[in-house]
Amino acid sequence: MTVRLDQQFAFLNEADRLKSVLRATTLVDGSRPENSGEHSWHLALYALVLADHAAPGVDINRVIKMLILHDLVEIDVGDVPIHSSNGAAHASTETQVAERRAADRIFGLLPPDLGPVFRALWDEFEAAETPDAVFAKSLDRVQPVMANLMSGGGTWTTYNVTAAQLHSRVGTKIAKGAPYLWEWIKEKSKDFFK
Repeated sequence: MTVRLDQQFAFLNEADRLKSVLRATTLVDGSRPENSGEHSWHLALYALVLADHAAPGVDINRVIKMLILHDLVEIDVGDVPIHSSNGAAHASTETQVAERRAADRIFGLLPPDLGPVFRALWDEFEAAETPDAVFAKSLDRVQPVMANLMSGGGTWTTYNVTAAQLHSRVGTKIAKGAPYLWEWIKEKSKDFFK
C-alpha cells in the first residue's frame, strides 16, 4: 500500500505543476493569462453545463475525465497556442512526439492499474475519433473562444486572427462535436471580425 500511495502522490504532486503553465488565453476579464490547470478545471465545468449539446450516447463522465487529463503533457511541453505565429507547431509531428513522450513519463508515475487507464483516455482525446473525445475536443476549442469574446478579442487581437482562421482552426472541431454551439459562437463573434 505504501508503494501505491507513493505512486499516486508522485502523480498528483507532478500534476500540480500544470498550475504553473501559462497559456496565451487570458481570463475572461483579460486581467492575466490563465494557467493550464485553470483551463482544465473550466473545461470540466463546461462539460457539466453544456452536456445537453453532446451527441446522444456521449458519456459526460468520460468527457470530464479526458478534459481533466488532456493538458497534463503541457507540464513538459508547455502551451502551444493555436493562433500564434507558430500555430503550425500546434499540430506538428515534433509537438505530437514531445506530448507522447510527456504522457509516457507523467502517466508512468501512476500505479500499473491506473497509469494505462489514464493514458488510454489521453490517447482517445488526442485521436478525437470516438463520440466522447469529439465532444471533449469541441469544448476544448469553445472555452478559449469564449474567453476571447469576453475579453475584447484576447489572442485574436494579439495574433491578428481572421474569421477564416477561426473557422478553420477552431470552428471545424467545435462543429464536429457541438454543431449548435458553433453556430451560436459564429453569430456572437461576427461583430469582432467586421
